Amino acid sequence: MPNFCAAPNCTRKSTQSDLAFFRFPRDPARCQKWVENCRRADLEDKTPDQLNKHYRLCAKHFETSMICRTSPYRTVLRDNAIPTIFDLTSHLNNPHSRHRKRIKELSEDEIRTLKQKKIDETSEQEPKHKEINNSNAQNPSAEEGGEEQDEDILPLTLEEKENKEYLKSLFEILILMGKQNIPLDGHEADEIPEGLFTPDNFQALLECRINSGEEVLRKRFETTAVNTLFCSKTQQKQMLEICESCIREETLREVRDSHFFSIVTDDVVDIAGEEHLPVLVRFVDEAHNLREEFVGFLPYEADAEILAVKFHTTITEKWGLNMEYCRGQAYIVSSGFSSKMKVVASRLLEKYPQAIYTLCSSCALNMWLAKSVPVMGVSVALGTIEEVCSFFHRSPQLLLELDNVISVLFQNNEERGKELKEICHSQWTGRHDAFEILVDLLQALVLCLDGINSDTNVRWNNCIAGRAFVLCSAVTDFDFIVTIVVLKNVLSFTRAFGKNLQGQTSDVFFAASSLTAVLHSLNEVMENIEVYHEFWFEEATNLATKLDIQMKLPGKFRRAQHSNLESQLTSESYYKETLSVPTVEHIIQELKDIFSEQHLKALKCLSLVPSVMGQLKFNTSEEHHADMYRSDLPNPDTLSAELHCWRIKWKHRGKDIELPSTIYEALHLPDIKFFPNVYALLKVLCILPVMKVENERYENGRKRLKAYLRNTLTDQRSSNLALLNINFDIKHDLDLMVDTYIKLYTSKSELPTDNSETIENT
Repeated sequence: MPNFCAAPNCTRKSTQSDLAFFRFPRDPARCQKWVENCRRADLEDKTPDQLNKHYRLCAKHFETSMICRTSPYRTVLRDNAIPTIFDLTSHLNNPHSRHRKRIKELSEDEIRTLKQKKIDETSEQEPKHKEINNSNAQNPSAEEGGEEQDEDILPLTLEEKENKEYLKSLFEILILMGKQNIPLDGHEADEIPEGLFTPDNFQALLECRINSGEEVLRKRFETTAVNTLFCSKTQQKQMLEICESCIREETLREVRDSHFFSIVTDDVVDIAGEEHLPVLVRFVDEAHNLREEFVGFLPYEADAEILAVKFHTTITEKWGLNMEYCRGQAYIVSSGFSSKMKVVASRLLEKYPQAIYTLCSSCALNMWLAKSVPVMGVSVALGTIEEVCSFFHRSPQLLLELDNVISVLFQNNEERGKELKEICHSQWTGRHDAFEILVDLLQALVLCLDGINSDTNVRWNNCIAGRAFVLCSAVTDFDFIVTIVVLKNVLSFTRAFGKNLQGQTSDVFFAASSLTAVLHSLNEVMENIEVYHEFWFEEATNLATKLDIQMKLPGKFRRAQHSNLESQLTSESYYKETLSVPTVEHIIQELKDIFSEQHLKALKCLSLVPSVMGQLKFNTSEEHHADMYRSDLPNPDTLSAELHCWRIKWKHRGKDIELPSTIYEALHLPDIKFFPNVYALLKVLCILPVMKVENERYENGRKRLKAYLRNTLTDQRSSNLALLNINFDIKHDLDLMVDTYIKLYTSKSELPTDNSETIENT
């Protein structure tokens, strides 16, 4: 749907030119200036929200110095931009014309006031104009560019119109393929004899539309030279990049409108042989819903410092987000990558202190901590656990086999056996108590894997039997046994704390107060590590004996011992120094890093939620903790009085009124706008990655990302198509895509051809 300019005597619309159109600002004072300068009386009674949603001004009404072009896809205004260029007299030449946009007639007093205001503004801006004039004198090409922008828009020729329609058809096909997750290339031509299958899905869809009677494509096809590719790979790539940027821009526009946001990354993924980081953004939309949307992939860099620079550059320069508004950052990564992402977090914190480094609500704290432990044995054990879980989820028959083994082993405790069987049918490796479950399940897993591998009835194919043998060898290694037992015991101190962090809002609030006790317990363990490790090692030894597993050091250390005759290293002391001590030390430090002083102060602000207030008997002190967000408040001077009114409102509520128990409920209160500071604080708290998304409807970004990765072969994945598939419900502007493509890659109606890529089109 085209945007129409709201300025008087301006008839421009977005589909007729490459001009940018800008929404009215939400800021009341700035919005009022826009309305005053427009001189439209019918806009004066509208709210800033209504104006922002329904009205636009085109770029012709702004000084060129007020407009920033950050990329080929984005044109934005400076924060203080005010429209000053208007035609308020041309309608007088045609007194019989009907004006949809009535111009307000000013009284003499209003004219005098406006003149005085302009004089004041001119005197303030004189030094700035001098600087601009000096820079223009040094760069005359800038003035020439300005003259070109003022040229009248020429009507399109028939050839240009046909070219636009042709490009629109190509974009429609690409968007369809992206949304339906259809790879462009189709079958691998090297592996399949020519003629068996269509080698190119994109070409096949083009031909299908031509055969269905699409005249624009047919005409282009018939006039294209023989043996020239109808749409080259280069052109497809260019068009896909434009599709991706335009779709992403729709989401990022909402993010910018909401001001505050948080950045979340998921685990590193393989896309066509290259490692990428999926990036999601959290924000509260204009309907007060917390959303977590996927916005794209970033190429992963092995060097942490380079990764930090590219991460920041992509988000700020390529995607155009202002990191000054970032209030949280969280990184879900597998073992081995966490230390690098921690460097990224620290570099961003140096530049943006309010972008708090936090845990992500979609990842259990204990698994987060385990993945970050810098011990190779822990990384190997975690990988083995994931592989075992994936193996049994390959088919219902494998899960049934495991169920049967559990039933036999837990004959004397059927309730626990039933519970373990239900757990095995879920993705249990992401639970808070994953290591406790694994220790209880280990005997059943070993017996089941061993049975599959040595099945004499040949019920399993060689692939499954071979994989069972490899996994059985991995879980019956003594190093694996000791590792999971130590992790189980160390992380038992953080299990309840982590579970509360993913609970109700009140649980998160009170969990913040219990961190000191958790750290105290872990420090006591560290001080008495000799005693604790002795118990842990004894538990691991007993479990190994039960499973008939030989107790021994890892191979490389056994070989090192043989070469050093004086070495008196025992298994117990070896695992204490290489596993228990570094694990406990790291978890203590990681908890301190994740739950920084600023993060804890933010969580203390959750006492704004009425149900938490009620549990605290309305004796709360949010103002002290809210100081860190004072610059984010619309009226910081009235914060104290407003908080008092907020407490009184809920303390003296009617008997039939329940206290809202979540931020989500509080944000959707009908009278929340009467508490602007509370509203602003709740919005910022809501986007912290540690807070769970209350309404699952708005957590689609992560679920769709997982579905895309699960359903798409690694070599068929595409970062461009992935964004289209995951964000299939986001609206797209085909005219904008076509205009952007013409501006970037074509000269008028000429299309690029790649003669190195040819097919027969006859």
